[in-house]
Amino acid sequence: EVQLVESGGGLVQAGGSLRLSCAASGFTFDDYDIGWFRQAPGKEREGVSYISRNGGPTYYIDSVKGRFTISIDNAKKTVYLQMNSLKLEDTAVYYCALPSGSRLTRWQWTNHRNYGSWGQGTQVTVSS
Repeated sequence: EVQLVESGGGLVQAGGSLRLSCAASGFTFDDYDIGWFRQAPGKEREGVSYISRNGGPTYYIDSVKGRFTISIDNAKKTVYLQMNSLKLEDTAVYYCALPSGSRLTRWQWTNHRNYGSWGQGTQVTVSS
């Protein structure tokens, strides 16, 4: 059974940093790309970042470029999202997810409908 477990969220002041973790199990970790999404109250789930395996591309939405960094530790089967210079608008529940099929393109990765497995989410709240 595929399991994705996010952690690392919390309350942080604007300008601060957090590192989110996504611990994976139940599948061949090395074979799958991973996406990070977020959902703020009253808003649609939004793709934040995506990391490909085997030297493939990494993507970020424009609003987090230069502030967020996605990375993988294969030995720990964990995907990280380092978030720096946090802003009020980064407040949301953050989720990691597995694509339903093969690698997603730059036009596909932001669409939450292209993912089949999700974690339970971790809350990030940025205060002024």
